Amino acid sequence: MRNGLIGRRGALALGGGLLAAAGQGALAQTAPQGAPAPAEGSGRFPDKPIRMLVPFAPGGTTDVQMRALCDAASRRLGQPVVVENRTGAGGILAAQALVGGTRPDGYTLAQMPVSVFRYPQMVQRPPFDPMRDFTWIAQVTGYLFGVVVRADSPWRTFREFLAYAKANPGKATYGSPGVGTSLHITMEQIAAEQGIQWVHVPFRGVAEDLQALVGGQIDASADASAWGELVKDGRLRLLCTWTAERPKRFPEAPTLREEGINIVSDSPYGLAGPAGMSPAVVRVLQDGFRDALNDPSHLAVLERYDMAPAYLDSAAYAEAARRQYQQDGEMIRRLNLSIGG
Repeated sequence: MRNGLIGRRGALALGGGLLAAAGQGALAQTAPQGAPAPAEGSGRFPDKPIRMLVPFAPGGTTDVQMRALCDAASRRLGQPVVVENRTGAGGILAAQALVGGTRPDGYTLAQMPVSVFRYPQMVQRPPFDPMRDFTWIAQVTGYLFGVVVRADSPWRTFREFLAYAKANPGKATYGSPGVGTSLHITMEQIAAEQGIQWVHVPFRGVAEDLQALVGGQIDASADASAWGELVKDGRLRLLCTWTAERPKRFPEAPTLREEGINIVSDSPYGLAGPAGMSPAVVRVLQDGFRDALNDPSHLAVLERYDMAPAYLDSAAYAEAARRQYQQDGEMIRRLNLSIGG
């Protein structure tokens, strides 16, 4: 298995950052029916393709959803929105690519998982400051999370898995899409509350995570709903979901709250660009992606993964980001989580 192991109080050295270059554009106001409007200045925005950096591997839940969203946004903005995958490091590499020289012209954007609020608070030398280095454009949706095991595993309920982990400190293993992700943080929060010591195995995305689970390299996977078809096919067993209510496709799976654990987690995420973007460009992008979010083709993808629209405009998303950063910092310090020693 290519990924290392990390416990709640352990450390993991992650790779360095990537820098992305962007083109130069002009400012404009939004136009009806998604078309670019005449600019206040010398041109239109956008007048060339937009790059969307997605920090997870191709084929996973986030990648499929973001490609559908960008396809719909392309029709509304009048220019292609092209997905580029920047995988690894728990989902921070797309955000990291926005800092250190990327032009704030609206032509390079990134999908922003909540790990971008956590990672800088878990390392000695943060690669960016979430409160200063980005322009928050729009929140779009959140995940259905859950814990799955192989169908032939001995654990039929989440409580049985917790009991095994508690009786066997350091033996039970679970996979997630990376250090500092919602899946990792929530599983460690559960461990702290339940007095459990289990082993976290970080992967670069849900595909690697589920492959390791099916192959017997880990005991369980805490991940987004890309496991859905494997559960429906009878290859995996869904022990619990992290939603407020049972999802309609999996009514037999209890929520964490029903298991006596007062946690709801859907990890809302959205889109951002480099700090210093023009408000006019932000409005064009905000409105274009808002309309794309509700495009029937994109809504069909959300339904496939038991996700729902969770739109916030730029100002509301910036405020939500501030709250998330503060709350996550408090939790990280309480759980004594760190990366790199």
